[in-house]
Parts: sequence; C-alpha cells; structure tokens
Amino acid sequence: MSAPRRVVVTGMGGVTALGNSWPEVHTRLRSFANAVKRMPEWDRYGELLHTRLAVPIEGFEPQAHYPRKATRSMGRVSLLALRASELALEQAGLLGDPSLSDGRTGIAYGSSAGSVEPVRVFGQMLSTGAMQGVTSTSYIQMMPHTTAVNVGLYFGLKGRVIPTSSACTSGSQGIGYAFESVRSGKQALMLGGGAEELSAPAAAVFDTLFATSTRNESLAETPRPFDKARDGLVVGEGAATLVIEDLEHALARGAKPLAEIVGFGTNSDGTHITQPDQREQARAIRLALEDAGLPGSAIGYVSAHGTATDRGDVSEANATREVLGSKVPISTAKSYIGHTLGACGAIEAWWTIEMMRAQWFAPTLNLETPDPECDGLDHVTGSGRALDIEYAIKNNFAFGGINTSLIFRRL
Repeated sequence: MSAPRRVVVTGMGGVTALGNSWPEVHTRLRSFANAVKRMPEWDRYGELLHTRLAVPIEGFEPQAHYPRKATRSMGRVSLLALRASELALEQAGLLGDPSLSDGRTGIAYGSSAGSVEPVRVFGQMLSTGAMQGVTSTSYIQMMPHTTAVNVGLYFGLKGRVIPTSSACTSGSQGIGYAFESVRSGKQALMLGGGAEELSAPAAAVFDTLFATSTRNESLAETPRPFDKARDGLVVGEGAATLVIEDLEHALARGAKPLAEIVGFGTNSDGTHITQPDQREQARAIRLALEDAGLPGSAIGYVSAHGTATDRGDVSEANATREVLGSKVPISTAKSYIGHTLGACGAIEAWWTIEMMRAQWFAPTLNLETPDPECDGLDHVTGSGRALDIEYAIKNNFAFGGINTSLIFRRL
C-alpha cells in the first residue's frame, strides 16, 4: 500500500455578507461590526415567528457570463456555490484546465437543503392541486445534492461526487471528505465546501426551538457567542469552496499551496437529534488530532462553531477545554455573519486559513462577559490577536449529532 499523500489547498473562494474576496473580508473584520439586518418582510409571519434578524448577502446576482442553459437548474444556493467555486478555481489557476474534465477532479459539497422556492411550489400543488410554477428543473433546484451536482456539471467534473447535506457540518464534511479522497489517491483534485441561501423557513427551524435571537431592534448587539447575555443565533447565507489537491500534483503544475490539510475527524453523538453531546464532540476533536499525528498542545488557534445558543455554546466550550486545555486562543466568525448553516464550516475554514497567513485573528464580537459555563478558554476579544502559529483547528457541530474537526497547517 502506498503512503498517504500530502494534501494542500491551492485555491479558495467565497460569497459572504462581508465580501467575496479576502481583502474585502479582512477590512470588514477589522471594522469590528457585524452585518446583521432586520427583515421587515418577515413581519407577515406574525408573532409566532419571534426573530426578525438575519444576515443577507445584498446585491448578489448571477455572473453575466453564466449561460442561461447552464443555470436554469440552479436556485440561489447553487448559484452561490457556483460563484464561490469559480473564484476558488480562478485562484488555483484551474479555470479551463484539462484536469477539471479528465476525471482527475471530483467534488464534495453540501447545503442544509436545496432552494426554498420550489418547495413552496410543490407545497402549493399539494394544498390546492395547482401545478402552476412546477417545472422540469424544480426538483433539481430543491434536491439535497443540488450544489454538488450543479457545480460539478457547470465545470464538467468527472470525478467522484460526494454530497454532504448534513446541516451545519455540510461545508466542513465537504472539505473533510475531499481531503480524504485526495490523501487516499482516489482523486488528484477535489472541490470541497458548502453553501446556503437565506430563507424565513431556515430561521423558523431554530425559532420553534427558541434558539434564535430576538434582539430585533439591537442589531449590533447580537449574536453573542459564549456570552452570558446571549439569546440565540442569527441565520445567514453564503458559500465557500476550497480547491484541495495532491501536493505533488500541485507542485508539478506550478501551483502555490496556501495551506496543508493534515487532519480530519468526524463522528456522531448517537444520542439526541438536536441536543449536543460534549463527550462525542470532544472525541471528534481527538480523532482529528490522531489523524494529524499531533498533540493538542500543537494547536495555536480554534475556529469555534460558536452559534450563540444556550446549550450549544456550553457543550462546545467544555469539549474544547477538555481536549485542548484553557490556553489556546478561540473565536468564532458567526458573530459577524451569523449562522450560515451548510456554508459555515467552509466559510470559516477559508477565513481561518487566511487569518493564519495574515497572522491576525478576528475577535468574537459582543463577547463582553463570558458565560461561566463557557469560561476557562482564551477567548479572543477586543481588537483581535496577532498570532504566529503553525496549526489551527476548525470545529463544527450539527443537528443529528454530527461533529467535524479539521486541522490546517500554515505553509
């Protein structure tokens, strides 16, 4: 059996409420202000929907060069994924490269769900019997693997397709399974990532569990991950893609590796569909460390899941402290752009790698008084932290008890 291959990231791209390039995002992060908006259009749902907060991407439209024939099967979530992937491939120097269509490249990608509009149309059909709005592409736009399939088809990818529709670990599982595909030699290249489009139903999922923030007139003050006064999450949208490549393949074509992926751990709680299990979250982190052959002391920064929910933050803080101790710096991007659900793991991985390269790490906004149950960690607050580190870890946890942990090495 051949030795495992070294796996690197050679391109990264994303579409977020803070911008679609790292310079844009970096500038916004250093402004220490979130992108939370009030959604007056949600007033129509009445008092049973308690939150009116979200983080939309304003002004996003399909690129003019996207042919209508190629995008008619895409809802907003797939279009976000497509643009993120295009930006990542552009950075990697792979747009138009033969490796995309000769079987060397696959995709591992996901979202919590497909686009919402076709769901409404089919629901209307069931309730009224009317077929108005149902088209030949309606199902394609709403199917769980819509992002992986549509992105793969657009670029003519002929490698493996791994759909990762696992709620809030969709993006991180996408990166993890892409990493494993390349490390094992099954593919020379993979696109890995996740996407999500904003919708009122996405907010309602958490609202019915009393897990959304209802600071509807205090936009700058929420979400508040790990803070004693947190009152829930704010939903967002976005997409991010990493080009994940065999190191030898990358060097042979003259590509510049941006970071190395050295470890991935994923498991399931096996206990409760919505309540987190600290023990299994800790085990996922240990699995990633074992995969990388690293002790916990090697980790220089933790990119937290940090949803600002009551039990979620406590469980994560305890699991992190149990495995990594109390001295490793930790912060979460969700304080800026909310919870982007299926996209969060990918967006946060992208930003983590960029922050490692910049040697500056953004703080958790609104973290003024840590919840005593979330304390005992080196929370990055204030104006952020200058850190010269070799390894960072990215943790995500999802409904269904799905846990992921990714470890990146700065090159």
